[in-house]
Amino acid sequence: MIYVAILGYGVVGSGIWQVLAQNRTYIERKASQPIEVKRVLDTRKFPGNPVEKVLTSDYADILKDKDIQIIAEAIGGLEPAYSYVKQALLANKHVCTSNKELVIKHGAELLALAKERGLNFMFEASVGGGIPIVRPMNLSLTTDEVIGVAGILNGTTNYILTQMSMVNKNFEEALAEAQERGYAEKNPTADVEGYDSCRKLAILLSLAIGRQVNYEAIHTEGITALTQEDFAFATHFGYVIKLMADGRITSMGIEALTVPMLIHSSHPLSMVADVFNGVLVQARMTDSVMFFGRGAGKLPTASAVVSDIVDISKHLDQHIEHIWSTESAMLLPLSSYRRQKMIRVSFNDRERAMSLIQEYMEPASIVEISEYSGQLAWLSQCEPENKTIEKLARLAESKVFIGEPRILRIFEPTKSDE
Repeated sequence: MIYVAILGYGVVGSGIWQVLAQNRTYIERKASQPIEVKRVLDTRKFPGNPVEKVLTSDYADILKDKDIQIIAEAIGGLEPAYSYVKQALLANKHVCTSNKELVIKHGAELLALAKERGLNFMFEASVGGGIPIVRPMNLSLTTDEVIGVAGILNGTTNYILTQMSMVNKNFEEALAEAQERGYAEKNPTADVEGYDSCRKLAILLSLAIGRQVNYEAIHTEGITALTQEDFAFATHFGYVIKLMADGRITSMGIEALTVPMLIHSSHPLSMVADVFNGVLVQARMTDSVMFFGRGAGKLPTASAVVSDIVDISKHLDQHIEHIWSTESAMLLPLSSYRRQKMIRVSFNDRERAMSLIQEYMEPASIVEISEYSGQLAWLSQCEPENKTIEKLARLAESKVFIGEPRILRIFEPTKSDE
């Protein structure tokens, strides 16, 4: 018998309870022994709920219980989650979590502590919810050199962008619907400003190179400024817009950014819609591997946590190695990133604007759309960020263009010779 404690009985915590209860027979067969929740930590009461029998508001009840071997952290945030997880490892208890903030901030430290004590710290659910991605990165791709990790890592923003592109809703309307359906939080900042995706990208890159990637140094933009004009011009060029987390591992360092990007409609990631996520991993020998599924939600996320519980139950006396040190990885400056871009501008003199764009930007073609008169868009050369900005600064000096240009980068998979 394996005894487990769950920290927090919110969305994920109650989901862990539900998965363990409903799939009890199947889980027992996979783990080769029964798994039972002995304690659930929460300050709230749940009258009439079966969890009431095992509730405690005192974490010491869990730490002191020698029967409890595995703790599933489902509190979220950094504190008290970090303190509780560290105390659990020091008390010789294995830990699994879905907490992306905890993992990217303290993952390397907690992995080192777990290794030192012959324990396991696992976090499959911290990146793709129900999508198995951490375990393949740590096990299946260990014989190959990962050169790129990219994808749609946030279901909330993907749902909003699907509504904006396919149903022609504006951002505010799409966000309100996402909140009504329970896909978006009351305060959606972490999702719509790209912070959630950025943290997940940093976790995957840290696993890929075995060093700490500072998520705060990753250039991040959200989706709040996107308009119907952006989608219309993107469609004209044959692209869709997605909030992309894009990481490239080069000999000089790491390129990483989380921004709205154009993906060609022929690429599989362009077809990832609604609340689904898609992750593309590129390696030198394996080439491209794509993972697709529900990246969030109560039961998909809880199922990933329970998969960690089962894995730990099979390795109670064996540490599962994750190569992730506290040494900082080198992030390259955004100015050097080479990307092709869609650039959209407003003008007050069409002929002069066309002439200047042809002269300074060297576009393959310049596009107008009748319902958005007074605007032009083109695809830039594949060039470093700083060169594009320099060219646009020269255009701005003409006083022909109105307001700031709209720049949306185009996603291209990493090439093995980069």
